[in-house]
Amino acid sequence: MSETTPNLSMPFILPAQAQKHVTHNEALLRLDALVHLTIADERANPPDAASDAMEDGACFLIATGATAPWAGRAGRIAAWQDGAWTYIAPRPGWRAWFAKAARLKVFDGSAWRDIPLPQEAEIALLGINATADEANRLALSSTASLFTHAGNGHQIKVNKATAADTASLLFQTNWTGHAEMGLAGNDRFSIKVSDGPTWLTGLDIDAAGTVRRPNQPMACAYRAGTSVSPVAGQQSGFSDLGAATGGLTLGAALSGGGNAIVIPATGVYLVAFTLGIVSSTGHGVDLLRNGTDILLSLRGSPSGQTSQSATALVALEAGDILSLGHSGSAEIALGKARTTLALTFV
Repeated sequence: MSETTPNLSMPFILPAQAQKHVTHNEALLRLDALVHLTIADERANPPDAASDAMEDGACFLIATGATAPWAGRAGRIAAWQDGAWTYIAPRPGWRAWFAKAARLKVFDGSAWRDIPLPQEAEIALLGINATADEANRLALSSTASLFTHAGNGHQIKVNKATAADTASLLFQTNWTGHAEMGLAGNDRFSIKVSDGPTWLTGLDIDAAGTVRRPNQPMACAYRAGTSVSPVAGQQSGFSDLGAATGGLTLGAALSGGGNAIVIPATGVYLVAFTLGIVSSTGHGVDLLRNGTDILLSLRGSPSGQTSQSATALVALEAGDILSLGHSGSAEIALGKARTTLALTFV
């Protein structure tokens, strides 16, 4: 018969043994050290006897390279009991609370490891290097995240209950949203941007695959009326912006009638200018930026022409104003089917 128990190596009280209380107390001390095992620290040398860490019952994991009196006992648990060290070899499956690291670990036969998560589990909150809450039940703080395939492909699914709800990816700076993509309040895919308080849609795609850019600067400008004969040297403009989007507006009134067009955003614009002519004795009409820079020019003579047109790509800046500069003498046909200026931000 063995003199110790098979798992915790506690000594048996043998028949006719003298001083049985010594053996019994030794077993109790071993139980006191191992049941609800707490390891204060992993170290290669014992703490100073005067240290608080040397209180009776304190346990340490002996590290590699241990010095006397722990030399040659790496991997064992050293328990300070009754003014002396008791050395205990852990067995697979033993669990211990590592106080310094604040971790619960299990011994696998060769090393102490974090207790693994179950293969299948349902949890209400999960924080990975971050704090989860009721609104963000999965929280992750990391320099990157990887979602890879198991097989041939991989999908990330964001589901919502009804069309009026939101299923999207939100991009923030210091917890303020500045960009969002997904199904936001409907079933059209959109990309939105924000300056903080105001959100604008940059791209909108419906179920038919039709792509819209509702805030792209675009308009077809014309001047209401039948005809006008501007005086040479005057500047004229437009009275209406058909199909205007993206902040294109009419600005100041001009001497030759109509209003200037105010550019809302810096970039390259496709400009198409059409001039309707009732009669002419020789004329020139220039599309002007800020009253001086010529972007397009149309010239004519008494040849019976009723329409002229020109297109160009031009770089414009936010706040620029567009107007028409006149020279010579002509009667110009007005209306949205005659003299027009089409602008599109490209």
